[in-house]
Amino acid sequence: MYNLIKKLLFRFPPENIHHSVMRGIKTIYALPLGKNILKAFCGVKTPGLERELFGLRFSNPVGLAAGFDKDARYIDELSCLGFGFVEIGTVTPLAQPGNDQPRLFRLPEDKALINRMGFNNEGAIAAAKRLQHKKSNIIVGGNIGKNKNTPNEEAVSDYEKCFHALYEVADYFVVNVSSPNTPNLRALQEKEPLKQLLHHLQLLNTQKLKPKPILLKIAPDLTTEQLDDIIEIVQETKLAGIVATNTTISREGLNTPAAEVASIGAGGLSGLPVKQKSTEVIRYIHQHSKGSIPIIAAGGIFTAADAQEKLDAGASLVQVYTGFIYEGPTIVKKICAGLRK
Repeated sequence: MYNLIKKLLFRFPPENIHHSVMRGIKTIYALPLGKNILKAFCGVKTPGLERELFGLRFSNPVGLAAGFDKDARYIDELSCLGFGFVEIGTVTPLAQPGNDQPRLFRLPEDKALINRMGFNNEGAIAAAKRLQHKKSNIIVGGNIGKNKNTPNEEAVSDYEKCFHALYEVADYFVVNVSSPNTPNLRALQEKEPLKQLLHHLQLLNTQKLKPKPILLKIAPDLTTEQLDDIIEIVQETKLAGIVATNTTISREGLNTPAAEVASIGAGGLSGLPVKQKSTEVIRYIHQHSKGSIPIIAAGGIFTAADAQEKLDAGASLVQVYTGFIYEGPTIVKKICAGLRK
């Protein structure tokens, strides 16, 4: 059924239809039996998939990656769709509009998306206020970044502001220095600035009565030398883990005509084309850290087999985003059923 619906949805601009569909799901949720209807069609009733990680108990290992619910508008509704956890953001200290539209593009021939959203969000404080009112007990991660106009030399301050704003309402944090859509952001992945940033956040964290798990989200485009640095830094700063991976700037191996891809322009590529690269990064980190670094996998997960591939490579949890758009609202239910088998 979703394949038929998708043909209609894909006739409309991606960003517009995203908001329309999520408003529709929110409307259903608000109906007297809406919550039960969503759970009946999309909920996960597969026991034995619970996971303990970072001192948190996940009802199942399939989460929603950052970027889908940037402003924490749909947490309770997404809980009804079966997700074991939801990562909001990327949020920044100040609200910002992001890059000019259009900034989200489908590549159906590749089961992929290209986005250059640019951290469009209403700010960390607005997201925190919404999370204060969530009704479900789903685990929520706070993906944090810096404002576009904040120079890298002052980036630490932006991450600190987001950490403080979300501390009471987020179950874990993800430091995003790997988006290709904020100018110079990926420079923060270099060894010294990254070490400084993570040391500072961990210092703030240890001063809290109950420190929260802090993870680092990395790009799939890093060299093995850079990955070695990442492993060293994560171990040195005692981070809780890594989210691997963000979108790629590569355009290799696409089925979409090169002229069409070129006309889209800059942005991060997600979906099936990043699947192999993401798995390779996960396997490298897992092997070279001797399994000491917990990993949340993201990148090209559409089916239970895709999820299992990531888990076999060394991940403990998985996240979907592009797969959710292409496979529909029952994706978590299907993946969990497949993992159970």
